[in-house]
Amino acid sequence: MASSHSTLSFEQSTLLDHVQTTGTHKVKYHGDSDWDFHVESAKSPLDLSLILPHYRARNQPVEHRMSMLVTNDSAPIKLKVCRNFLRSKFYLEVFAETSDVTIWLPSDFKGRIQASGKPTFSAGFVNRILRNVRINEQDDEEIYSEDEVYVVTQGRVSFRMWDVRTCSPENTHKESLKRMFSCARKAPETAIDWDFLLKD
Repeated sequence: MASSHSTLSFEQSTLLDHVQTTGTHKVKYHGDSDWDFHVESAKSPLDLSLILPHYRARNQPVEHRMSMLVTNDSAPIKLKVCRNFLRSKFYLEVFAETSDVTIWLPSDFKGRIQASGKPTFSAGFVNRILRNVRINEQDDEEIYSEDEVYVVTQGRVSFRMWDVRTCSPENTHKESLKRMFSCARKAPETAIDWDFLLKD
């Protein structure tokens, strides 16, 4: 299940009405809110790059994970979690009805992923992130020193890699070649989505 954060407590959260549904947003610590970042879009597509802070804000607890909530009904959701500082751990919840969800996670991601359906994983994700991830494992204990992602939707869910060294999304051709010729690591039960590698 999800963490102690609850999407049922929207009234306790600071809804960032001024947040655009596309573009880049810097995530900042909000001690008076349940969420450090919260955007809700009923039917508009979301395509956001979420920049995690490279410093700990004043009065921010040492063990605090940057918490982000994204909700939608049916429009596509694309989220890039961008991190240049490993100590900036995060918790991301994505709730939708039928939206297709694509999430780029930082290549230094370490923690747990809970996702509905059968998510697909890019070559970059398998090459660089998979070894450090627990996928859909039942664990009631929260580990605040790790990252965590929780996704619920009836649509498709895809995970890709955001390269912390180049500060950009994975090079799909480079990572797929690595995967094909030099990487023996197996993907989880669901296969890599090779179709999007050919389309990009």
